[in-house]
Amino acid sequence: MSRTLTAELPALVGKRVLIEGWMHTMRSFPDFSFLVIRDRSGQAQVILEEGPELQRLRGLQNESVLRIEGDVVAEERSPIGVDVRNPSITVLAPVTEVGPFELNKKVLKPSLDVFLNHAPYGLRHPSKVATFRVMSTLLSAYREFLVGQDFTEISTPKIVGAATEGGANVFAVEYFDRHAYLAQSPQLYKQIMVGVFERVFEVGHAFRAEEHYTSRHLNEYCSLDLEMGFIRSQQDVMDVLAGVISAMVDAIHERNPREVEMLKIELPLGHSFPEITFRAGQQLILDRYGENRFHEPDLSPQDERRLGEWAKEEHGSDFLFVTHYPTVKRPFYAYPDPDDPEHSETFDLIFRGVELVTGGRRINDYEQLVASMEARGVDPQPFGGFLEAFRYGMPPEGGFAVGSERFLARLMNADNIRETTLFPRDVGRLTP
Repeated sequence: MSRTLTAELPALVGKRVLIEGWMHTMRSFPDFSFLVIRDRSGQAQVILEEGPELQRLRGLQNESVLRIEGDVVAEERSPIGVDVRNPSITVLAPVTEVGPFELNKKVLKPSLDVFLNHAPYGLRHPSKVATFRVMSTLLSAYREFLVGQDFTEISTPKIVGAATEGGANVFAVEYFDRHAYLAQSPQLYKQIMVGVFERVFEVGHAFRAEEHYTSRHLNEYCSLDLEMGFIRSQQDVMDVLAGVISAMVDAIHERNPREVEMLKIELPLGHSFPEITFRAGQQLILDRYGENRFHEPDLSPQDERRLGEWAKEEHGSDFLFVTHYPTVKRPFYAYPDPDDPEHSETFDLIFRGVELVTGGRRINDYEQLVASMEARGVDPQPFGGFLEAFRYGMPPEGGFAVGSERFLARLMNADNIRETTLFPRDVGRLTP
């Protein structure tokens, strides 16, 4: 007999089936007992009367792995409309130790630290399964949309010989007799690959050695990167970003209705992406809140929240593009606005008051790129491989990077990005 998933049982009333999964909970009553078995598709109730099958479960704890043959019987009081009766039970993996916390409650009770310490166990909770099913949809939809736009997926090195952004916040690693680092991003490699494929994207991990103690930062995260050539301005990049974000949100709506309901996800309504320049944003903050921010070369978290509130109130959107950031706060490859070189053709996409995406147009001229590096005190020599692509012709190009864990955290209105990361790596956490 082949295995049947619990979600398939309502269509099999009157049939004898084989189901396999974890013992989610078990309750005893005077005349009978029932256990709830959990598999990847959901849960089902199994009714047991006193006898040898029930005896096989004595002393077992939740999360024991079971194989059960039984009859599917209609039962309107069951959450899925059927029960499994007359079971024959085989214990595949007995558990005799009480778990670190209860998984059979609707809401997880442990603190975030306790949960993360026991993530291999806690991730089995239905809410966590739902969370990372949504993450899977985000990643799949990202790939599908871009492949449909003639982008090619690439995979770039994560051990590099120079800091990607030219800064000091890198993890040094031993690499035989040389100095090496974990990649801060695939930035330089994806720019190189524009000279090969014109349009490229990557789903890969990035590493930042910054001592953050916030609820929105990680030291290792999954970055959704894109780079594209033959653009006219940063607007071309922003249009692709708006398209891929919309496709990801639509995919969740279509593929994960059960998870959306369980997690109470409020999906963004419509696909409006209003825009405001950095300077205009600072003026708006002054006008609305009476706070002069013109001396600051970047937006603070509070600034982002305020601009996000404005976008929601004035445009009915959870999204807002902030464009033309000061060149001094952008990497050496950021393209200065020809009409205002102190500001760059770059942007951030703010989602529900938090920066989600950074991107823009890049410098594609070799001489200009080297001059920009030298002006910032960046030695061009370690970047020889990167610069070679520009010596031999690079079209006008640009791109962006999305933090996938941050995107999911904002979709779920999670309090902490670690809630949407399988095994977080931060200043204090290296296991499990």
